[in-house]
Amino acid sequence: MIRKIIKIDKEKCNGCGACADACHEGAIEMINGKAELTREDYCDGLGDCLPACPTGAITFESREAPEYDEEAVKRAKAQRSPKLPCGCPGTLSKSIKREAPTFTRTSTANTSRLAQWPCQIKLVPTNAPYFDGANLLVAADCTAFAYGNFHDEFIRNHITLIGCPKLDEGDYAEKLTAIIANNNIKSIKVVRMEVPCCGGIENAVKRALMASGKLVPWQVVTISTDGRIVE
Repeated sequence: MIRKIIKIDKEKCNGCGACADACHEGAIEMINGKAELTREDYCDGLGDCLPACPTGAITFESREAPEYDEEAVKRAKAQRSPKLPCGCPGTLSKSIKREAPTFTRTSTANTSRLAQWPCQIKLVPTNAPYFDGANLLVAADCTAFAYGNFHDEFIRNHITLIGCPKLDEGDYAEKLTAIIANNNIKSIKVVRMEVPCCGGIENAVKRALMASGKLVPWQVVTISTDGRIVE
């Protein structure tokens, strides 16, 4: 039968999982980091998933599709255990509230300063409450291992995004542009390694700032491979 059903543009999908969470029927699943309509007969065509998508990757189309099977949806709901978006707790976007560290005479508190999750550029949503008024840290993932006091000097009081421009597929500039353009970002600090390939993360931020049309103060800090700040 010809009916209205959702269509997911995988090129626009950022893998946040918000649509899978919004789909009460369980028609959408996350496969290899992308949203996919896996059960056409579970899609009622009402589009609860559309407003949940931060990148506009979901639209309607009219095409040949199985009829919506309400009874099958009810049976599936009864059998499913409650789960987080994508079925993976690692994709649940959240802020992290931390209590002040407690020190004793015999111990030192090694406190994480990470203020949100997820922190991978590829996984973080483009709109989230923690971006409002944020000081953004965009860091190459090796920097936290090379520089010993990374949490206190860089992550503290920042919203943190990490990535590896050499190993990750694609370009960060489009995602970063959306984050900067759609949110009130106060400042951006880029922390990269001194190796040439790390210039990719710096260039992505530079292009994102230009594309966003916003004037946001930004700076670049370079870490040497032996753990020193060199710029």
